[in-house]
Amino acid sequence: MNRTKSSLFDFAANADTTRTLWRPGALMGVALVAGLLLSGCKAQDAPEEAPTVTVQVGAAENQPIQLKVIADAILYPLDQAAIVPKVIAPIKKFYVVRGSTVKAGQLLAELENQDLAGALEKSQGGHQQAQATYDMQVQKVVQDAKLAKQTLESAQKLYDSRQKLYKEGAISAKDVEDANVALTQARNADELAQKQFDLKVAEAQMNAAKGDMASAAAQVSYTKIVSPIDGVVTDRPNYAGETPAAGAPLITVMDLSHVVARAHVAQLDAAHLKAGDEASISVPGLGPALKGRVTLVSPALDPNSTTVEVWVQTANPGGRLKPGVSAHVTMVGQTVPHAIVAPAAALLTATDGVTSMIVLDTDNKPHKQKVAVGIRDGGDIQITDGLKGGERVVTVGAFELDKMDDMSKVIIQVQAPKMPEEEEE
Repeated sequence: MNRTKSSLFDFAANADTTRTLWRPGALMGVALVAGLLLSGCKAQDAPEEAPTVTVQVGAAENQPIQLKVIADAILYPLDQAAIVPKVIAPIKKFYVVRGSTVKAGQLLAELENQDLAGALEKSQGGHQQAQATYDMQVQKVVQDAKLAKQTLESAQKLYDSRQKLYKEGAISAKDVEDANVALTQARNADELAQKQFDLKVAEAQMNAAKGDMASAAAQVSYTKIVSPIDGVVTDRPNYAGETPAAGAPLITVMDLSHVVARAHVAQLDAAHLKAGDEASISVPGLGPALKGRVTLVSPALDPNSTTVEVWVQTANPGGRLKPGVSAHVTMVGQTVPHAIVAPAAALLTATDGVTSMIVLDTDNKPHKQKVAVGIRDGGDIQITDGLKGGERVVTVGAFELDKMDDMSKVIIQVQAPKMPEEEEE
């Protein structure tokens, strides 16, 4: 550059040349040449600037992490009884209203039962008559059996006596034969009396009457509607005097002390869950989530959705959660108490499946580090190999850095993450 300037001034110092330079056209040419020479010098002297990349970073921390399965669910009561009357009759009286708290076995309503009560009285009379007939028959059978036994004993004595007399020659053989025939007849009568055929017939008649009475009593009992469970009356669609439709529930009782959230989750997620796992249930607008437990992981797939039904149960103090409401369930399938946890946004996955992250050193120099991953928890991921606690990883801008040929020459500008309200603006 100095040599160029000297040449230029030497040229201008020449007298003949000086007169030429002051010509209007020549002066513009000299200025143009000088400008080009000066600009060329500046281009050669200026160093090449390193590119600047603005990134956001997160930290790899030593902390617990949980594998969570989150799903939508529908709330159901712990237990429910939609009570359908077994007989069709007008409603005589209700003893509860919607919202009534009831106990198992408590009388809830009565149906009209005059006709059934009459049938019960008739069957009771038939049973009493059959019982009396049976008792009389028992007495008769006992007497007949006693008489037959006495007759047999007498015939046996007569036969023994005549045999003795026959041997002494006091009577004929015909007398002995007559006594033997009488003995045989008495023995047959005794055997018949012991079988008590008449008593069995009377007993069968009595049992049939007893069955009729029990059936009539059951029909009457069906007109008294009692609760099979502890709970709350949630539905009572009819009024006294109405006849409920066949097959329609007269009263519905639900046990709302606990609720069960039934969710359908993917097969892979369900494989991490088992009965007893920690869980929580939340309903939008109803405050903090309630802690619960997984109580059921269905052993079979839903044939329509090919998902697995999972139940989560939680206490329901004050009936805060209502059956039929949509809810969110969060189930904890696995907990690692001591783990290296990094933002999942920092993870890079190559086409061959290799995972890595861009790590910044203390001088904000980036380098690519292969990592092995474990479980995920929302926006966090467990790093099982490749990172140490406290290292900084690039979350926003990592993809841009990964595409560069030599990221070591890049100037990193760390930007604070935007707040949610700033993003909305």
